[in-house]
Amino acid sequence: MNDDAGIESVLREDRVFPPPAGFSESVGGAWIASMADYESRYRRSIDDPESFWGEAAREYRWMKPFTTVLEWNCPDARWFADGTLNLCDNCVDRHVDEGHGDDTAIIWEGEPVGADGPEVLRLSYRDLQRETAKFGNALKALGVGKGDIVTIYMGMVPEVAIAMLACARIGAAHSVIFGGFSASAIVDRVNDADSKVILTCDGAWRRGSVVPLKANVDEACAKLPDVEHVVMLERCGNDVELTEGRDHDWATLVSTQSEDCPCEEMAAEDLLFLLYTSGSTGKPKGIVHTTAGYLVHAALTAKNTFNLRPGRDHVYWCTADVGWITGHSYILYGILPNRVPCLMYEGAPNAPDEARFWDIVERHRVTHFYTAPTAIRAFMKWGDAHPAKHDLSSLKVLGTVGEPINPEAWIWYHEVIGGERCPIVDTWWQTETGGHMITPQPAATPTVPGSCTLPALGIDAAIVDDDGNELPNGRGGLLVIRKPWPSMLRGIHGDRDRYVETYWSRVEGMYTAGDAANRDDRGYFWIMGRIDDVINVSGHRLGTMEVESALVSHPDVVEAAVVGFPHEIKGTGIAAFVTLASGVEAHDELKSTLRAHTGHEIGAIAKPDMIRFTNALPKTRSGKIMRRLLRDIAAGRDSDQDTTTLEDLSVLAKLRDDED
Repeated sequence: MNDDAGIESVLREDRVFPPPAGFSESVGGAWIASMADYESRYRRSIDDPESFWGEAAREYRWMKPFTTVLEWNCPDARWFADGTLNLCDNCVDRHVDEGHGDDTAIIWEGEPVGADGPEVLRLSYRDLQRETAKFGNALKALGVGKGDIVTIYMGMVPEVAIAMLACARIGAAHSVIFGGFSASAIVDRVNDADSKVILTCDGAWRRGSVVPLKANVDEACAKLPDVEHVVMLERCGNDVELTEGRDHDWATLVSTQSEDCPCEEMAAEDLLFLLYTSGSTGKPKGIVHTTAGYLVHAALTAKNTFNLRPGRDHVYWCTADVGWITGHSYILYGILPNRVPCLMYEGAPNAPDEARFWDIVERHRVTHFYTAPTAIRAFMKWGDAHPAKHDLSSLKVLGTVGEPINPEAWIWYHEVIGGERCPIVDTWWQTETGGHMITPQPAATPTVPGSCTLPALGIDAAIVDDDGNELPNGRGGLLVIRKPWPSMLRGIHGDRDRYVETYWSRVEGMYTAGDAANRDDRGYFWIMGRIDDVINVSGHRLGTMEVESALVSHPDVVEAAVVGFPHEIKGTGIAAFVTLASGVEAHDELKSTLRAHTGHEIGAIAKPDMIRFTNALPKTRSGKIMRRLLRDIAAGRDSDQDTTTLEDLSVLAKLRDDED
């Protein structure tokens, strides 16, 4: 991508939504109260980052205070490097010591609904202190020590949070694998992390069925001779086998442990966790995150982005799984330090019916709701009747995460779920960044549907060409971060060359996110898709996000994925995979209608050359559309790409079998 071939951005969005009147009062006061406040604090954070981040870091409890904020030798950062602390201490023990031990930390709800309703458990900070201490001692009894990496492959049960925090408590790192992954994915990740201990459940509930977690671990362990211990929590009561000498029952192991387990003193740059993310080729990348910088950035962005305030009857719910970075940062490590109750839900949004999420919001009086655009589009497809049956008046802040949100889905979320009174924080960030990078501030930022708006405090984001020159507003290019930030990845585990090549080689001295983006005339950021998803049509570069948004703006469409494919005349054609609204029938006339609609919204150059209707799109288990697989289908070629993160292989098989 060079300055002569910028990305065209022709999709306009003129709807602007100021922060709702009375919002600040409804949440007990705003951390960032106005755009003038934001602009002043942002300018300071960029001009004097060491003062800004040093002040933020001193909000937390240090065992040995730091004297140096940042040591930077691109691409290597060391934050607060001469200080020591413990992350579990800052999430749990600190609150107990400050007199808040009986405050609710986690509200957990199971998926199954019995005659008396769903199973609900509330854990206070004192409960977490006791349980993380006991499980920390259990891990020590298995030989786990400071610096070891423990693999966690569990469902969304309270014990998964306890396990993660217990690892942090004793100084062991964790590698959480999403419970929907296959045995082969476990093998790859355990081998790369050199884990000797795996924590799992007998099974996990998903839409009333049991996902056989322990059986998957057993299958993986057949290829993992170095695994010494498997600890299994009984959750579903499904048949499992226990291997003598290797396998341990969770309850039995913990029952004999002491409640005395002091938090290990950790250097600021000690490894906190690995989290694996898949690329289009090659083995999964083990993203390295360390202790202090990650805590500071995750907790500060949680506080500001959601305007979290303890003691204000806030109930925060992020619908992600802890197997993803969203769950790490915005279920546990960013939320618990802010002392606001966090809701964890075990199962699916349509179990036992498509109103489950709204039933949860009503019963628990959820105030902050954070979910993915793919879920919002599913809610739209299921219809307005489900949320209409429930009282959603407790909601104060809505958030989106995982991918850009189409403007029409944003509007639906605003009107139907938020009742036109809740600010929407559309957050852009990555596994690699550790925390929010570009996001509205709910009491300050006028929002625009589909835009993640402006950088978070301390984040120097820009749109540049290949030479690192910042491009003017309206000109698309590479999204980069020009200054280090505390929660940035410290590398790819065991692969220095891949780290440098993937994130630091494209533009000298700048972190390259891999996304194409644009800034509008307000200076707001628009994510246009991964760099690989930008389509060059007859010399015109179009972002897939724009074409998808145009399609979704048609009332018959609830979801669309757009990719490029080889075209003998244009060079690259546009292929659209479209999911229709409930009750809408697929036919050729509708294809013509959608092509014309896209041309009207964007221009003739953006009309899809191919439209395929599908009941479902291939997605990762975190809800992201796997466009790289769709590119192969559109091109009519066989694919040998990694599909371990694919949620439902049958979707891919059906797309391959169906004729256009």
